Amino acid sequence: MTVTIGILGAGKVGTVLARLAVAAGYRVLIAGSGDPSKISLIVEVLTPGAVAVTAAEAAERADIVVLALPLGRYRAVPVDALRGKLVIDAMNYWWEVDGIRDDLTDPRTSSSELVQDFLPDSRVVKAFNHMGYHDLDEGSRPAGAADRKAIAIAGEPADAAEVAQLVDALGFDPVLAGSLAEGKRLEPGTEPFGANVPAPELREMLARYPETVKGQEVAQLRSAAENAA
Repeated sequence: MTVTIGILGAGKVGTVLARLAVAAGYRVLIAGSGDPSKISLIVEVLTPGAVAVTAAEAAERADIVVLALPLGRYRAVPVDALRGKLVIDAMNYWWEVDGIRDDLTDPRTSSSELVQDFLPDSRVVKAFNHMGYHDLDEGSRPAGAADRKAIAIAGEPADAAEVAQLVDALGFDPVLAGSLAEGKRLEPGTEPFGANVPAPELREMLARYPETVKGQEVAQLRSAAENAA
């Protein structure tokens, strides 16, 4: 049975992931912000084999849904249609796109935890957010290739393992980063963000995070919040 991937977001990351998924043999549905006819030509040219649909259709019909939207629009995703679904959060906060948003930048929580709170009945996993779309587009390699690069994954173990299978199928080595809260290690401003490196090097970057300035700041703020609770 062919697995269906639904991608919400027809921008650079969304279209690259759609191409990779089609090439890997998945059925791919991709949605923009409105009428599918608005992106049908883009999809035909950039992601041949994928099908342009509405966001609700992509969420309802897909087995796995990827959020490739600006983070500031995460509350626009179809909550009901995503109930029970495995949802991959590939989003990042960019003030140039999202505006100055204190609600998206609280260091005590990861942005993926905000998404999980908004989608309480979905299984959210962080992945595909830290590698640039050019590297994603050009970096797919067969398993075992000497120059294969890695994608980090943060989420509950069973869900992360399922996403790891997708990462591998798309041509990258999966690296488990821990719980969804540890998605903080993959956000802008961290060493792994923007990294296009093999799995051993990515694991080293993730391991160094607690000693970095950002890692220590986050740890202190989280500790203070727990003590005040």
